[in-house]
Amino acid sequence: MKSFYLSIITILVMTLSSAQNPFNLKKDHDALMVKDVAVSADFYQEIFGLKEIPNGGLGDHIRWFELSNKVQIHLIESEEAPEKNKGFHLALSTDDLGAFMEFLESRNIHFENWPGEKGTTNTRPDGIKQIYLQDPDGYWIEVNNNRL
Repeated sequence: MKSFYLSIITILVMTLSSAQNPFNLKKDHDALMVKDVAVSADFYQEIFGLKEIPNGGLGDHIRWFELSNKVQIHLIESEEAPEKNKGFHLALSTDDLGAFMEFLESRNIHFENWPGEKGTTNTRPDGIKQIYLQDPDGYWIEVNNNRL
């Protein structure tokens, strides 16, 4: 009887969780249009330590990178570029935001909090600390200490 109730609870939990995301959608990639794919690729490799992966044969003007959770960033060389503002940004998380900030400082890379104060964090209402920096094309990137 105990296993019967356990089975019913398991089915209910699976039904409820699949109803919230019935197609099991997950983040796959973000694509950014960049002026110089080599410069941007160097930035994403050197600053974030991203691993470059094959781009599916799309040519030298497109380079793909992968985060530790298999989510990808695709850099596409193009003369077109969207307007950049802090409200439109990539968000990455790290287990050690303090060490990442020290690394940025050692490389003389400007970062700021949401209000724009240089070299410091702010704390979101949910308790997560965050900073923002820009890539060579001006895209804003949030780095926070959220433990997903």
